[in-house]
Amino acid sequence: MTEAKKDTRPAPSRPLPNLNELDTAPFWKATGEGKLTYPVCNDCGTVVFYPRAHCTSCLSDNLDWREACGRGTVYTFSIVRQSYHPFFRGIAPYAVAWIDLEEGPRLASNVIEIDPDNIEIGMPVELVWEPHEDLSVPLFKPAT
Repeated sequence: MTEAKKDTRPAPSRPLPNLNELDTAPFWKATGEGKLTYPVCNDCGTVVFYPRAHCTSCLSDNLDWREACGRGTVYTFSIVRQSYHPFFRGIAPYAVAWIDLEEGPRLASNVIEIDPDNIEIGMPVELVWEPHEDLSVPLFKPAT
C-alpha cells in the first residue's frame, strides 16, 4: 500500500481588515491592545457603530471613543455550512452573529466554542480575542 502524501502547505489565514482605513483604524488599533471600542457623539449621544468619522444622527464630527465591557447577547445569527474561502472552508460549519453589546453597539462576529446548532437568539455571550500580528479579531463565546 502506498502512503498518502502529507499536506505541508501552511494553513490558510483569516482575511484581515485594512489597518490604514481612516474611519476604522482606531478601532482596529485598539483591538491590538485588547480593547473593544466604539465611537459616541459628544453632541447628541448617539453610539456610532460601525466606526465612521461623523455621527449618523446629527452629522457632527465631535466623537469620542469608549471601551466596551465585552458582554452582549446574540441578536440573530446564521450558520454557514459551506464556504469557498480557504480559511472559512476549514472551520465550517460556523456561526456568524449580530451581537448586541451591553453599551448599545451591534456588531457582526463569529460565535465560537459552541456547536453552531446550539446557539440561540438572546443567548448571553462574552468577548474572546483571536490575536494576529497588528490587531486582534473580536469573537464571542457563550458567557460563563
